[in-house]
Amino acid sequence: MAAFKPLIVLPLCLSMLSINVSANALREKVQQDLPELMQTYKHLHQYPELSGDEEKTAAGLAAKARELGFTVTENVGGHGVVAVMQNGLGPVVMIRADMDALPVEEKTGLPYASKVVATTEDGIESPVMHACGHDTHMAGWLGAARALVSEKDNWSGTLVMILQPSEERGRGAKNMLNDGLYERFPKPDYVIAFHNSAALPAGVIGYTPGYTLANVDSVDIIVKGVGGHGAYPHDTKDPVVLGSRIVTSLQTLVSRELDPQDPAVVTVGSFQAGSKHNIISDEARLLLTVRSYSDETRQKLLDGIARIAKGEAIAAGMPESLMPEVTVKDEYTPSTYNTPDFTRNMAEYFAGRFGDARIQQVPPVMAGEDFGRYYRADPSIKSMIFWVGGVPQQKWNAAKENGTGLPSLHSPFWAPDADAVIATAAEALSAAAINIMARE
Repeated sequence: MAAFKPLIVLPLCLSMLSINVSANALREKVQQDLPELMQTYKHLHQYPELSGDEEKTAAGLAAKARELGFTVTENVGGHGVVAVMQNGLGPVVMIRADMDALPVEEKTGLPYASKVVATTEDGIESPVMHACGHDTHMAGWLGAARALVSEKDNWSGTLVMILQPSEERGRGAKNMLNDGLYERFPKPDYVIAFHNSAALPAGVIGYTPGYTLANVDSVDIIVKGVGGHGAYPHDTKDPVVLGSRIVTSLQTLVSRELDPQDPAVVTVGSFQAGSKHNIISDEARLLLTVRSYSDETRQKLLDGIARIAKGEAIAAGMPESLMPEVTVKDEYTPSTYNTPDFTRNMAEYFAGRFGDARIQQVPPVMAGEDFGRYYRADPSIKSMIFWVGGVPQQKWNAAKENGTGLPSLHSPFWAPDADAVIATAAEALSAAAINIMARE
C-alpha cells in the first residue's frame, strides 16, 4: 500500500479550480476517446453476461487496463477485476463499476441490441440484456481510467479501479471484500461510483447526501395448511385464506408500526398456491421484497413479518406443527450511504465544473445497490455514488409535454443516451479523483 500524506481541506472545495488542472483538457480528452469508448459500450451491450458469468466482459476490460499501465488482478471475488496505479504519495481513491446484465429480452430496436440467450443460476433459459445500464458504467469507468492516466502529472496518490461482478444478485461487493479487497490491495480513503438514471435528462448529475439507496431483503413465507375438497372447507385448514390474512396484516407494518417519516416498503410480489378450482391446497408460498434505509428499521420489519405470520396462524387455529416458515434469503443488499459532507463538496465541485443546471439534488430511492458495502466495511471511508441522467432530451421533453411514461431501469425498452452518459460519467469520475488527489 502506498504511504499517505496528510489530507488537507483544499482538495474538497472549489478552490481546486485554481490548481493547474485544466477542465477543458480533461473534457477534451474524454471527447477524444468517446468514439472508442462507444465502440466498447456497443460491444458490451451486444454481448452481455449474467451475474456470476462475467468472464469475457472482465477479461476484455482487464486487458484494456493493463494497456494503460495499471497493475491488474483478475478473478477477485468471482470475476472481479482490481486495477491499481500508484502515482506518488497521497490518498487512495477507489472507482467502481459493475458488470452484470439481467435476464431480460431486449426490445429497444437498437442496431446493436443483444441477442444473447443464457441460463440463469435458477436454471431458467432467458434472453439477456444490459437493462440496468451497467454497460454505460463500464464504458464510463474505462473513460475515467484513460483520462486519469493522461493527467498523471496533476494528481498524486493511489488509484484503485475495480470492476465488480454480481451486483444484480446483491453479492458481488461482499464477495470481493471477502476475497481480500481491502487487505490484498491498497485500502481506499474514498470510494466513488455512478449509476445511470432513467429519471433524469441525459447528462444531468444527481446526488443525494446520506442514505441514497435502500436495504433490500427477499423474504419467503411458506404458509402451511390441511388440504382437501373445495366443497368441504370445514374439513381443511385453508392456507390461501391464511396467506391472504398475512398479506393484509403485513401492510400495517409500514402504515401503523413505523414513524411516517421513516420510509419503508413491504411488497408481496408473488402468492403461489393450489393447482385446481375445487382443491384446497395444503401449502401457499408468499415471496416478499422488503426495503428500508436504517438497519434498525430493517430489523423491525423482519421481526414484524415473522410475528405477523405466526400470529395469524395462531388466530386461524393452526397447531405448532403447522406454523408458517419465514426465511430471509441470503441475497441481502445493504443500504447505500453517501458521506454527507463529502457528497455536498463534490456536488459543489461538479456545479462549478458542469454548471448549476446540470447538477440536481435528488431524493433517495428504494432501489438496491451493493455499492454500500464498501463504506460499511469501514465507515471511516468517504463514499459517494451519484446518478448520471440517461433519458434522451427529446424523449424527456415529450414526456413532460404530453405526460407519457418513460422506460425505467430494468425495462426491456431502456436505451439511455449512451454518449451523454459515458462522457459525463468519465469526466465526473476522473475530475472527482483529481479533485481529491490534486498535487499541492
